[in-house]
This record gives sequence, structure tokens and C-alpha cells, in this order.
Amino acid sequence: MRTLVLGGTRFLSREIARQARDRGHEVVCAARGVAGEPPSGVEFVRVDRAEDGGLAPLKGAFDLVVDVARLPSQVRRAVTELAGRAGHYTFVSSCSVYSDATRVDQVLHDPLPAGADESDPENYGPAKVACEQILGDGALHVRAGLIVGPEDQSDRFTYWVERLARGGRVLAPGSPGDLVQLVDVRDLAAWTLDAAQAGLTGPYDGISMPFTRGEMLAGIAEGLAVAPELVWAGQEFLTGHKVEPWAGPRSLPLWLPLPEYAGFMARDTSATLAAGLRIRPVADTARDTLAWLRASGHQVTRAGLTTDEESELLHLLP
Repeated sequence: MRTLVLGGTRFLSREIARQARDRGHEVVCAARGVAGEPPSGVEFVRVDRAEDGGLAPLKGAFDLVVDVARLPSQVRRAVTELAGRAGHYTFVSSCSVYSDATRVDQVLHDPLPAGADESDPENYGPAKVACEQILGDGALHVRAGLIVGPEDQSDRFTYWVERLARGGRVLAPGSPGDLVQLVDVRDLAAWTLDAAQAGLTGPYDGISMPFTRGEMLAGIAEGLAVAPELVWAGQEFLTGHKVEPWAGPRSLPLWLPLPEYAGFMARDTSATLAAGLRIRPVADTARDTLAWLRASGHQVTRAGLTTDEESELLHLLP
């Protein structure tokens, strides 16, 4: 089986290429080559999807195509330039296609209009909707949620692994019963290939069923063999002390204000699980993420509180 990964040099697309190689596929990764290196044992073809004809270096036909693009213009070029040469097409979309974070039912953004700024982060969700519509119902649309695990450099889940590993009193956001959802990159990559090989089409939310933040932190602690002292801080305290939600500087990752984001990590993904997505225990993901952190030397800087910021806030709590 000949598989084309449009990407293949970073995180999910790299893991998909790695697992496809291990399944015996003839894997071709096509990218600019600036985000990282593809896994060993695959063919790398340098392309520039920002230009018309940018996929011309790709030769031959492909049984499977996996595309992680976020820009509609790139997807349009792929459809045109791979016409007649692409078998099953899988598009890695995002749960950001949903327009109303207060709701758990599926309400999509309007697609990004032609001529709009594709690179504006505010247009990410509408751009992914436009990409899905360009490909149509004949493609598999994997609407990924929060992807975590080894090689995750977003630091959202990684912050909690690194923080619990350090020990001491740990500032935890919201309440233990708040809902979260995530998926290990290895599990999502495996299911993406399984679903593509099975010929599945249409949209699937690629993420776990909701579970609680308390369960997530307990799972991380189990995987790291630690017993943290969690100090829970409510939403009013966090917003009053200018702690940011989700990610970025002075944040507590995976925390989101309620009720504004009540539906963001509360989606029913039973259809995807019924279609074969397997979710490994959080403890296993945490253990392997810590091993990667230590082996790679990655520094957690893109999300979370600094040691001083957390200490200052902990002194204000009982």
C-alpha cells in the first residue's frame, strides 16, 4: 500500500507516517521540511503547497492520502494536483469546527470565505470547515481534539506531567469534577490509519469520551508514581488573579471558564469509539510523556505557570 502523508515532519502527521511505515506501507512524506524531520525509513519529498504546482515533485498514485493542512488554499491545490492519483483521502480536521463552545451538539462555523486571511488564528475553525467542504463527504474527516503524548510541544498536557513530577503543593484549576477530553497521539494515529484502510468517510470526533479533571490528574500521578498535594482554586480566584485559561503564559492548561466553554470538552464521541478508536490509560500517556521530556530535554514554556507564579498564588490559598 502506497501512502502519502502531506506533512509527516511533526507530531501527529509524523506519528501517522511512522505507524504506516511499521505496517509495511510504502510511505511518502511531502512537506517544506522546516518543521522537523520525517521518521526514518520513509521517502521525503520537498514540496511547497503555497505555490500553484507545488506538489509537482510527487510522482505516481497513492492508495491513501493523509492531509493535516489548515489552509483551504492548500487543500484546493492538493485536490487539483492529485486528481486521479489519490485513493482514499483522510483530512485531519479539528473540533474547532464547532462554533458554539457552550453546546455539545454539532453546530459548525460558516466556512471561511474566499479571500479571507487564512493565516489569522481567529479563522482557524472556519478555515478547517472550508477544508472539509472542499474535500466533501467522500473523505474521512478526523476532527481531532486535544492531542497529547510524547513529542507534544504545545505543553498543555505536558505541563501537568512536568509539574506533578516535581512534587510539592500543586495548584489545580476549577474543580475535580470539571470535564476534560484528550487523545494520545499514538492512539489517534493508529485509528486514523485503521479508518482510512477500512474506507470510512465523513466526520468523526477524534478524542476520548469526557472524564473529570480529578481523574486526569490522578491518572498522571499514577503513571509517574507520585502522590501530589492538589490545591484546588476556583474560577473566581483564578480570573481575579489573572490566570489565563487553556494555554500560554501565566495559564493553567486544560482549564476553561464555565459556562462559556461547557461544551468544549464534553462531546459524545461514542461513534468514534464504536468505529475502533482505542484510548489508552492516562497513566500510560503520562509515563511515556515524562520519558520523552527527560530524553529530549524539552523545556515546558508554552503553557502553564512559572514556579514563582504558582508559589505566589498558593500562598493566597488555604
